[in-house]
Amino acid sequence: MDFTSERHLDDGVLERAFTLGEIPGILWTPGAASASAPVPLILLGHPPLGLRTMYPRLVARARRCVADGFAAATIELPGSGERPARPALDQARADLRRAVRAGEPVTEEIIDALVLPLVDEAVPEARAALDTLLALPRIGGPVGYSGGVISVGVRLAAVEPRIVAACLFAGSFVPRATFEEARRVTIPLHVLLQWDDEHNDRQASLDLFDAFASAEKSLHAHMGGHTGVPHSAGEAAAQFFTRHLKEGRTETAA
Repeated sequence: MDFTSERHLDDGVLERAFTLGEIPGILWTPGAASASAPVPLILLGHPPLGLRTMYPRLVARARRCVADGFAAATIELPGSGERPARPALDQARADLRRAVRAGEPVTEEIIDALVLPLVDEAVPEARAALDTLLALPRIGGPVGYSGGVISVGVRLAAVEPRIVAACLFAGSFVPRATFEEARRVTIPLHVLLQWDDEHNDRQASLDLFDAFASAEKSLHAHMGGHTGVPHSAGEAAAQFFTRHLKEGRTETAA
């Protein structure tokens, strides 16, 4: 990991940009974190729109994580932002836009081409980032995952044992293979759903939630479109992570 910039935000948050090979990322940590008092980590997912585009939303989420006593980190997704283009992914995005503009159904073939290669590449990169981030002196476990492309979150929740709780955002296309992977997810889940999301198949989101094998899972549905998530949704998600990343760790230590 190479840190490329560092700045202190006005609420005591230390923000550091980094690269892992060709992958850009950002790490936010509380000023009080230290080697003797490391903090849990929340990995922030986001749609493939580029870190620069997503930065205002990411930094707002990260500030809340830090205020609750966590570190937060995110990395650029394959084929987006400053990373090299992926022609097949670009073609899938073009096919999706064409179908939507024409009012045609978005086929399983388009969804698979759009999502599965992204998941296959993004999940190993996220796991490699965790290897490096958890080796830093101010960061310890456990790890939570929040947001992003839901199929990436499902795969991570299924295969990465260091992630002990996840807050998933419904609102992206879900391949059929992701439903099978959901049956392997057993960690606590907090799932957000915008009931009138213009970009989301509501029934698919409900079916995916039903497929999760987690003994503890909750679905938080709110009226409104894709960008109409109420402030209270963030509060509930923050309480979820506090319960599973901090209180659970304290109980285990005791």
